[in-house]
Amino acid sequence: MPVLESYLFFNGKCAEAMRFYERTLGGKLERMMTYGEGPGCDQMAPEARDLVMHARLVLDERTLMASDCPPDRPYEGMKGFSLSLVYPTAADAQRIFDALADGGQVIMPLQKTFWAEAFGMTTDRFGTPWMVNGGMAPL
Repeated sequence: MPVLESYLFFNGKCAEAMRFYERTLGGKLERMMTYGEGPGCDQMAPEARDLVMHARLVLDERTLMASDCPPDRPYEGMKGFSLSLVYPTAADAQRIFDALADGGQVIMPLQKTFWAEAFGMTTDRFGTPWMVNGGMAPL
C-alpha cells in the first residue's frame, strides 16, 4: 500500500525549520543534506551550497520531508494546504499550538469545536500552515 507523506519547500530556512520541528514535535531528524553535498555541487553558485537539498524528519510512523527551494527556481511560498496534528489531549494540543504560533500568525485561536476539545490554525514563523487538534470527540 502506498504511504502519503508531506514535503515542504523553504526559502533558505529549511535547516532552521526542521530543527525547530524536531525539538517541538519530538521527532527525529534522520537526514539533512545540503546542495553542496550533492552531485554537481562544483557547478553551483557558492551561496547555494549551504541550502538544504533534502531533510527527513520521522515522527512516530510518519515522515515530514523538506528542502530549500532549488537555487534555480523562484520560491512561491506555502499555500493551499495545512499540516494537521492530532493529540490525545487539549493540553498537548495547546503546548504544541503555542510553540508553533510563537513568532508566526494565529489564523484561528485554539478553541473547542464539535469534533475536538481543542482546535486551532496557525502559520509558523517559517511560513508553514498548521491545524492542531486535541482531545478528539467521538463522532
